[in-house]
Amino acid sequence: MARLFYGWRVVAACFLVAAVAWSLGLFGSSVYLQAVTSAHGWPIAEVASAITLFFLVSASIQRFVGRAIDRRGPRPVLLLGLASMAAGVALIGQVSAPWQLYPCFVLLGLGWSTLSMTGITTTVAPWFERHQGRSMTLAIMGASVGAIAGVPLLLLSIGELGLGRGLIVAAIAAVLLLGPLITIVLRHRGPADLGLQRDGGGAQGDGRTQVALAPVATAANRRLLLWSATIAFALGLTIQIGFITHHVALAEPLMGRAGAGLLVSAAGVTAFIGRLILARIVDRVDARRLGCAVMIAQAVSLLAISFWPTVPVLVSASLVYGYGIGHVTTLGPVVVRREFGAAAFGATYGTAATVIQLTSAFGPALFGFLRDGFGGYGPGFAIAAVVTLVGCASLFIGGRRGRIVPPDELESRT
Repeated sequence: MARLFYGWRVVAACFLVAAVAWSLGLFGSSVYLQAVTSAHGWPIAEVASAITLFFLVSASIQRFVGRAIDRRGPRPVLLLGLASMAAGVALIGQVSAPWQLYPCFVLLGLGWSTLSMTGITTTVAPWFERHQGRSMTLAIMGASVGAIAGVPLLLLSIGELGLGRGLIVAAIAAVLLLGPLITIVLRHRGPADLGLQRDGGGAQGDGRTQVALAPVATAANRRLLLWSATIAFALGLTIQIGFITHHVALAEPLMGRAGAGLLVSAAGVTAFIGRLILARIVDRVDARRLGCAVMIAQAVSLLAISFWPTVPVLVSASLVYGYGIGHVTTLGPVVVRREFGAAAFGATYGTAATVIQLTSAFGPALFGFLRDGFGGYGPGFAIAAVVTLVGCASLFIGGRRGRIVPPDELESRT
């Protein structure tokens, strides 16, 4: 029986890292917004502003995270991030004044920067070439588990133990689960440490050749490719993060806290299904065109919620929007990895991720101010739909002018 390629163990470990990180980070922000405002009676916009700081801190160090993993390997970087995230989560439950939220979300942002997209994809990227899209997609699928199981468990913990104790328990559980996993599994930088080639090729020097796909980016088109994708996913994720952060607050008046939690979980299920489908097709399709199609579907969902804010529309639109969450989150690094190659991925995607997260960090505050300014979520969701369509246009136009070569054609060149 053939031995399992170690790269797939790295993918499995990153899957669990993503599940915990998205539970306590991105999806957890929706729980913190609702729980903190309910416990203290503070304005939604004020708490959302603190959550925005969480994303800004994370965005400001994305490039350093990618480079640090390239140079030192994932283990020290991710362990530091885990400690920071756990401390931030535990302290959120101890605040007694709004200003105290800000240092808590700074710690959470430091942890999120290492345990989320840049950290995971930079950890996985060196291990695969032909399975680059599938491996990244499978690793990020853990994010859907964070929505399916993490949000209800976090709400249950807070409901049973209270805000303070509930978040302490969540932080301890994260450390106990991920600490040993990161230490044991993520101790190698790439297959070369084990004398292997990407995708599970034989030991170096055993006579078997490894075929690498040629990057699409050249000196003539690299800026257009990078910035068209960066702008597209920055706008798409700004709206997506704002939607996720406010999802519980949006649904609770119509469905109650338990119903809102179930809806978030259901959206996580459709995101998980979306990632499963994406894992099967991503290495055979034009990732930019697929991203455009998903953004259009998300824009339609936002418009439906804006114009028909009823339970059936909210549920169906949330499920459609949730399906696209996995695609939009995952396709950004897939596009960069495919167009720029493995060698340049850490620094290149770190640059893109910095802009994407700096922009998308304003999502929670944007939705909060629009909601408070208009007295409801409806007009803000219509504006969000337009922003999503602008992102779709950037992705499409950049792909056409940058000449995206299909994977089959790339293979024929090698």
